[in-house]
Amino acid sequence: MSSLYRIPVALLLRDVPSTVDCSFDAPFDERREFEPRGAAETDIRPDADVAVRLTLQSFVGGLRAKGGISAPWFGTCRRCSVLVEGVASVAVDERYVDTIEEGDEEAYLIENDFIDLEPMIHDVLLLDLPLAPLCREDCQGLCLYCGADRNESPCTCQAPTDARWATLDGLKFAGDEPDDADES
Repeated sequence: MSSLYRIPVALLLRDVPSTVDCSFDAPFDERREFEPRGAAETDIRPDADVAVRLTLQSFVGGLRAKGGISAPWFGTCRRCSVLVEGVASVAVDERYVDTIEEGDEEAYLIENDFIDLEPMIHDVLLLDLPLAPLCREDCQGLCLYCGADRNESPCTCQAPTDARWATLDGLKFAGDEPDDADES
């Protein structure tokens, strides 16, 4: 299966330094390599289009991929559990080399005069996903006691009191201001 993510780079590697622009849209996980994540986790749909806008620059011994990558994501609001959608946009500056030296885990391999952008794109997009997205900054969330969505209507539920701590309610400290009720 031919992949848009697999780019021939023989001419770039032969004419150092040289540059080529690389722009395309492709499915995030066309081969279905990734298991769907849990319902409460942020994810990218396998068929979501990834916008790849890169410049490939050759140097002696490799290439540098610079530019931007973006893809739509979805998740669950951490406070009210509604569907949240957004776009992950990542600035990229990655190296591709002929051989990966020991301790150089931050480079990708050039194989048979081709680079495969897919692993790098998966890495940067998955690392950019929000861990706990919000539907909006002022989301009130769900009531802990009745489960009502407090964004739709205010909730009048009160936290139950624990009789074991009730005696602390009457505790007064030196220097405490007296309540208005105590002054009468």
